[in-house]
Formats: sequence, structure tokens, C-alpha cells
Amino acid sequence: MSEAAAGGAGEGERATAGKKARPAKRKGSGLLETLLYVLGGVVVALLVHTFLLQSFYIPSESMQNTLLVDDYVVVNKLAYKLGPVERGDIVVFKGWNGEDTIKRVIGVGGDHVKCCDAKHRITVNGTPLDEEGKYLYPGAKPSDREFDVKVPMGRLWLMGDHRNNSADSRFYPDDGHYGTISEDDVTGRAFVRYWPLNRISLLSRPDTFSAVR
Repeated sequence: MSEAAAGGAGEGERATAGKKARPAKRKGSGLLETLLYVLGGVVVALLVHTFLLQSFYIPSESMQNTLLVDDYVVVNKLAYKLGPVERGDIVVFKGWNGEDTIKRVIGVGGDHVKCCDAKHRITVNGTPLDEEGKYLYPGAKPSDREFDVKVPMGRLWLMGDHRNNSADSRFYPDDGHYGTISEDDVTGRAFVRYWPLNRISLLSRPDTFSAVR
């Protein structure tokens, strides 16, 4: 029995002078509150995972050096509910083999993507992309494979940053969609690398594509 509820005049009574003594909480009530808090947390986490944010790890070298093997990124799943996919975005999508895949958007619906110009640069709508020193893997060519594709509306042309080690849109020219991926298959935009801790950084859109029209 608590001091505040004890009979007779004593310390407990003086400590609660002018206040009505509160009945002691039952253990079952505290347990129920704890369970409700835990359940609420689980529900919130599930809602966030389903509709807002999701974590992915990087299993391959195709996005080096932007993303390294075993890096972890957070994907914004609402990004393309609120706005269009943009050139330069790093996106997670259901890939050509049906598995979660991460690449960079090079061309969007209606774009003409081509490799390569006289300086061996990829062009988008005739505008050459200055990729070296920005995100392209050091020493890698923009592409060892030639392509000349008009991206269908609602679809995307995607490439890894390590072009010598990336099976991307260039590898599937005969899939019926010229190697492009439907925007409906995009899970969301990767916007931050959060692991390892010494590599935490935002994954911003490079200015490489700003001149493309």
C-alpha cells in the first residue's frame, strides 16, 4: 500500500495536503499502456515503410564511386507522387530481372539519348553530358556500347555510374522497350546515404543535366 493511501496522520498525509490521494495504478493497466505504445510504434513504422521511406543496401559495384558495396540509402517513396522523375535522379526500381535495382536516370520520356558524339560523350536531345569528374567512375568511358534511343513516354533510360561494371538500359535493347523501364516500376528516389557513418551524405541531383532541354 502506498504512503499516500496509508491511514492516520503521517508523512504521507502531509505530503499530499490539500490534494485528494490518487488510487494506486494496477500493474495490468501499466502493461496495457506499454503494449499500446509498442503497437502504435509498429503501426507507424509500417505506414512509413509502406508509403513514405524505405531503406536499401547496395549489393554491387555498378554505382561506384557514388555508392559503394554495402552502403545503405534511404528512398523517398512519395517523391514521384508529388512530382516527375528528373534526369540525374538516383532511383530504386524493379529491374530487368524483377529484382530491386538502383541506377541513375539519364533520359526521361520523350528524350533522345545517344552514344556517342565526336568527343565520346553521351548526348540527351543533342546536348552532350559532362559526366567526368561529376559522378562517372574515374577512368570509365561514358559508354563502350553505342545506342540511339527515343525514350517512350512514361519510361526511363537508366545507367550506372560505373559504366564498365553496370548492366543497365544499354544491355536490353531487344526487350521490347529499348532497354527502358516504366515509371510505374520505380519505388522512389534515393536521397541520402546513411551508412557507413563516415559516408553519410545527401544524394543530390548533379547540375550535369541542367542544360538539357
